[in-house]
Amino acid sequence: MTRKSYPSDLSDTEWALIEPLLPTRQSSKGRKITHERREILNAIFWITAAGCAWRMLAHDFPAWKTVYHYFRHWRKDGTWQRIHDAMYTKARIAEGREAEASAAVIDSQSVKAVALRGEHGVDVFKQTRGIKRHIVVDTLGFIIAQTVTNASVQDRDGAKILFAKLQNGFKRLAIVWADGGYRGELIIWVKERFTWALEIVMRPDNLKGFVPLPKRWIVERTNAWLGHSRRLNRQYEVLHQTHEAFMYLAMTRIMLRRLDKAT
Repeated sequence: MTRKSYPSDLSDTEWALIEPLLPTRQSSKGRKITHERREILNAIFWITAAGCAWRMLAHDFPAWKTVYHYFRHWRKDGTWQRIHDAMYTKARIAEGREAEASAAVIDSQSVKAVALRGEHGVDVFKQTRGIKRHIVVDTLGFIIAQTVTNASVQDRDGAKILFAKLQNGFKRLAIVWADGGYRGELIIWVKERFTWALEIVMRPDNLKGFVPLPKRWIVERTNAWLGHSRRLNRQYEVLHQTHEAFMYLAMTRIMLRRLDKAT
């Protein structure tokens, strides 16, 4: 690398972890990769952190159209999720935990939309026009399932989408903590369909201001982590899947840093 480094750049250790997970060919036609993939990834992580438009990508990276092409292609073929899931397993083991979580926390967060096109909705409770991020995290705060919907989608409906994603991949999962928005028939539905316990952690009525609540603070901290990636502070994307891809990238970057420090 001849340019001056950015804080979002991959270290040698991080690149060694992620390189084997990238596709070896760019297309089914067998076209060989002509750009240095580490720089492509550095540019994508830079966009995620800086939050700027693709056309405003720093000039010392490859051309923005090239970088966007790789980002879009790897979103469509599932590369971003595969990398995230691989880093998740490594990060848990590095923390001395089992590869799969036995307990989790669920939450949602509404995000204002900037894009004029695309699907949006209105979260009536928070008076937010845009999208809603639904996430399930383990007790370390690492995301184990996520989805993006219109902001008008109820938390309970978003939860059903997330739990369906967890059904086959997390055999050890036994309990999920949630806030009051997940009360009601969802508790019975989860117990009957997955045999997990959905435990509601309520905020005491006599508390004022911000108070970290047991278990719920874990997922709230993860939402704060995502907010450090400026691309996620607003919904700039036309497709929900694009916002999800940036969520995978932001979380992958966090876990890569943890793994780098652990070596």
